[in-house]
Amino acid sequence: MYNSTQRLSTPEVQELRREGGRLLRRLREARGLSQRELCALVGGGVYTFISQLETGRGRIPPDKLRAWGEALGLEARTFATMILPYYDPETFAILFPDASEPADRDVRAPNANAL
Repeated sequence: MYNSTQRLSTPEVQELRREGGRLLRRLREARGLSQRELCALVGGGVYTFISQLETGRGRIPPDKLRAWGEALGLEARTFATMILPYYDPETFAILFPDASEPADRDVRAPNANAL
């Protein structure tokens, strides 16, 4: 069985998750969505799940990335590429070796100048 070596308890992972959560919040707010509205769009159950993600205490399940992208007005691939460095930086580095680290990047949605 696979066990991820990326443990949530490490300070580095916690900070990446918080940064990813801030990105999610900016994207949600740019669409003018409340946490409840976003939750309904992505099928997240209770809206407090959105709050947990935005504070870095969880991650979007991979099978929900497409729904999240659509809800936030992004293509699924674009959204997955934006969130991947915060959830799985090693895979991101393999797939995009020329990209800078997430903290150094100006992560914006294409055509979303309000972010």
